[in-house]
Amino acid sequence: MAKIRAYKLAEELGVDRAEIVEKAASVGVTLKSSMAPLDEEQANRLRQKLGSPRVREGLVTEERVERKTGGAVIRRRKKAPAPPPEPELIAVAPEPVASAPVIESVPEVEEPPLPGPEFIETVMVPAPVVQERQAEAKPKEAAPEPERVSKQRKRVREVVNLREQERLARQATGRAPLRRQVMLEPRSMTSPRRRRRDAAPSKKAAVAKAPAETKRVIRVEGAVSVGELARMLGEKSPAVQKKLMSLGTMVSINQAVDVETAIKVAGAFGYEVQDVGFREEQYLDLAGAAESRNLAPRPPIITVMGHVDHGKTSLLDAIRRTNVVAGEAGGITQHIGAYQVTVGGKPLTFIDTPGHAAFTAMRARGAQATDIVILVVAATEGIMPQTVEAIDHARAAGVPIVVAINKIDLPGANSQQTRQRLLEHNLVSEEFGGDTICVDVSAKQGTGLDKLLEMLSLQAELLELEADPNQRASGVVIESKLDKGRGPVATVLVREGTLQRGNYAVVGTVWGRVRAMEDENGRRMNEAGPSTPLQVIGLGSVAEAGETLYAVESEKVAKEIVAHRTAERRAQPVDETPRITLDDFFAQVEGGGATELTVLIKADVSGSVEALRDALLKLSTDAINVNVIHTGVGAITETDVMLAKASGAIIIGFHVRPDPAGRQAAEGQGVDVRVYRVIYEATDDVRKAMVGLLPPTVSEAFVGRAEVRQTFAVPRIGTIAGCQVAEGVVRRGGLCRLLRDGVQVYEGKVSSLKRFKDDAREVAAGFECGIGVEGYNDIKIGDVIEVYALEEQPATL
Repeated sequence: MAKIRAYKLAEELGVDRAEIVEKAASVGVTLKSSMAPLDEEQANRLRQKLGSPRVREGLVTEERVERKTGGAVIRRRKKAPAPPPEPELIAVAPEPVASAPVIESVPEVEEPPLPGPEFIETVMVPAPVVQERQAEAKPKEAAPEPERVSKQRKRVREVVNLREQERLARQATGRAPLRRQVMLEPRSMTSPRRRRRDAAPSKKAAVAKAPAETKRVIRVEGAVSVGELARMLGEKSPAVQKKLMSLGTMVSINQAVDVETAIKVAGAFGYEVQDVGFREEQYLDLAGAAESRNLAPRPPIITVMGHVDHGKTSLLDAIRRTNVVAGEAGGITQHIGAYQVTVGGKPLTFIDTPGHAAFTAMRARGAQATDIVILVVAATEGIMPQTVEAIDHARAAGVPIVVAINKIDLPGANSQQTRQRLLEHNLVSEEFGGDTICVDVSAKQGTGLDKLLEMLSLQAELLELEADPNQRASGVVIESKLDKGRGPVATVLVREGTLQRGNYAVVGTVWGRVRAMEDENGRRMNEAGPSTPLQVIGLGSVAEAGETLYAVESEKVAKEIVAHRTAERRAQPVDETPRITLDDFFAQVEGGGATELTVLIKADVSGSVEALRDALLKLSTDAINVNVIHTGVGAITETDVMLAKASGAIIIGFHVRPDPAGRQAAEGQGVDVRVYRVIYEATDDVRKAMVGLLPPTVSEAFVGRAEVRQTFAVPRIGTIAGCQVAEGVVRRGGLCRLLRDGVQVYEGKVSSLKRFKDDAREVAAGFECGIGVEGYNDIKIGDVIEVYALEEQPATL
């Protein structure tokens, strides 16, 4: 006969387990506790007395079907025949219990249908709860049932009754019966504390317990300071500096390193670096311009230079066949002009400068806007100080020089003497067996102009100048001014691509739209190809001379580039060009090969200039060379500083000082100026700098030699060679090489050295020892272990 626990029957009847003992006693059933068992007769008597009205009225019979399936216990009651059908009712869905968690997937168990009408109530109980209840060995006095749980049970019974009535109504009308399941979460009938304890872990909790493996990534915006990089890596700044030192970079905490260096350092600490900074190169398409394959010949860009009043503008005027001189004051050019002429069907572009200062200013900004230099020298005056400066500037730029000896029609002109004076500056004319083209011309009479243009065309052909006219335009601003009627006007020389009217352009921190373009004669243009000079109207403000103009795709891109450049200039107001000093020249040497020290000399008299120049040139060797790019007499001027900055040179003054403008320029541009009163002090400093440029000499010194007499295999250590020191000493940690039959088979370090069982620092000749070679175990009897040391010695000239 099946038995049931009293607390189980209490749950079935909706009675609190604490009251079941008293209620059972009131109907004549004696129970010791709620855990006491009841036989079937006693259970049925309690159901009749304590059950719901439906049970007492005979609507539900006493027959039960219990079945345990997998992780759930399913209880079924067989229903008695229903009373006569009542009017059809509309089933009301039960209100969701807010505190009961939802079980996402519950297995449904299909049973063979019982005979007669039926309603199935299925209670799904998770397996852990069933096992917990079955494991209860001792009876526990149940706590009073909360009022909220009683209300939930009452609501469930009401829903069951309504659905039973609905089923009977459908059966009476001949419609198909509804087969439903009411799933009750057992934890909803228990206390909140137990619900939390028994609740199954949610998906979010499962994800939190097993987080996906993520990469260790830091994001930088371009260059980053050492301190900020250390903070991102979670390391101390000295540790990051130590790693940078191992990479050959000596920086302070506040100094910045580029993205490539940051990637190397972060990789050593297990991090990946993502550069999220603004990439100006992508917007300007500089990579595409460098890889361009649609190259076509372009006209040469020719700059006219020379001493004041030697006829530069007159020569250019004669070539252009226009009168530019009449509009100028005192015969001195007041602006930089760019013009294009056609010679033999080929265009030539000329740039007229008021002197070499503007030429160097553009080159100092990185604008290489010249292919050929015409050096104008008056045959009546010969070589003048500014002529020498023009030669030095052109040679520092690395462009070929074509000499135009002007004013040969005037009395006292001597072109041959001028050619001889050019020899003093390493300009050897073709008449004297050199490679410098010299042409006698007269700008006033028009003599020799055809030959000069022919020589320029020939020189241009030798250079094989090419550019891509199909890409976005880029060019150099020759000059810029504010016109009252037209606004900011910039004279631009296009270097690459084709500039079109309507393009958006960026020049430094200035942007605008090209509203109009004019050539040197004021004619409107719609487009300008490579090596074409023009005036651009439409920039937002006056651009700086020497800046590069870039055409961009849209106004948005132009604004972003300008905003980025402005922010960079605010963050780094000091010139980014490293200071050029004599003491720091050794840091500029990378790798082997010849090295050059560039010097500019100024002295009080020409004799001192020559003496100092000769003394410095004698210091040159095959490994390092002294290059004197310019010499002059007088104070160190701003022009000298600009040339030194553009050429990466130092300035040596002998008995002279910088003038105020030169001193301010040197401080602002970071150019090292050294002043001496004794010539030997100057040569000694230069010699020391040259020695610092050379890498130290590394030589090998013999330390000792040992012969292998026996070998021993030591677990977890490797092969140990039992040796006898034949010559010198063997030192632990020393460099060694393993020789077999006179042939080197391995090179490494002495990892261990023992005398019998004791560690030894070194073992002298005639003694036996055990030697372990780092990273090598294939040691044979008869091998020779040779120990040596590397010694560094300062380089000498």
